[in-house]
Amino acid sequence: MSGATHVHEQGDQELAELWGRFKATGDLKAREGLILHYSPLVKFVAGRLRAGLPRNVDPADLTSYGTFGLIDAIDKFEPERGYKFETYAVNRIKGAILDELRALDWVPRSVRARAREIQRSMAELEHALQRTPTEEELAEHMDIPLETLRDQLGEISSLGFVALDELLNPTERDSGAVRDLLADPKALDPSGSFEKEETRYVLADSINRLPERERLVVTLYYYEGLTLAEIGSILNVTESRVCQIHTKAVMSMRNRLIEPPYRKT
Repeated sequence: MSGATHVHEQGDQELAELWGRFKATGDLKAREGLILHYSPLVKFVAGRLRAGLPRNVDPADLTSYGTFGLIDAIDKFEPERGYKFETYAVNRIKGAILDELRALDWVPRSVRARAREIQRSMAELEHALQRTPTEEELAEHMDIPLETLRDQLGEISSLGFVALDELLNPTERDSGAVRDLLADPKALDPSGSFEKEETRYVLADSINRLPERERLVVTLYYYEGLTLAEIGSILNVTESRVCQIHTKAVMSMRNRLIEPPYRKT
């Protein structure tokens, strides 16, 4: 079970009463109770993001940024719409953290430039090969050693933004997370059902087209909720190597989600 669901033990009835009081009257004590109840979500999201960030990023800062996202989610959540709060909150918490990191602009321009170069090269190869290129093919196409490419993928993973959840709808924090989109498309806003179904198809198709190891990393990370270190233990590779594999997989899927290069019509 994902860490996102590990919140304080509290009865459903008591939780419903807190939501009811807060939404009906703006009761601040009820609001504080909800913040306390859902606070483990902040640690969960901050921990997931922290895995791919430079060491100079303070985990306490991530938690602070994420708490503002949680409060924002509680204030804006509409229980009557039938959405699952945890899914809604995780995306807003993540959005708050990433917004603050972007505002700090701590990512070197050189790393951003390399990310764009690799993204462009992958798109060119995917179009030519009609499949996901291997790391070896990508390195040859870019005319760089394989180890250099892997080092660059590791650097790019420190951007902290290379995540599938950020690709579904990067302008909306309350868009569905990957696992929820594939597992239960009806849980999302039915007004955009056709568009969501199309995204669901492309996302599933993109995952299935990944090389076996990349597909496994994506599955374990997004669906099983494992950490990068745990995945490394399963694959018998280092955590940094898992970061590289994850980054390449997501960059490949980004190309397809933006403009599917070889979907049959």
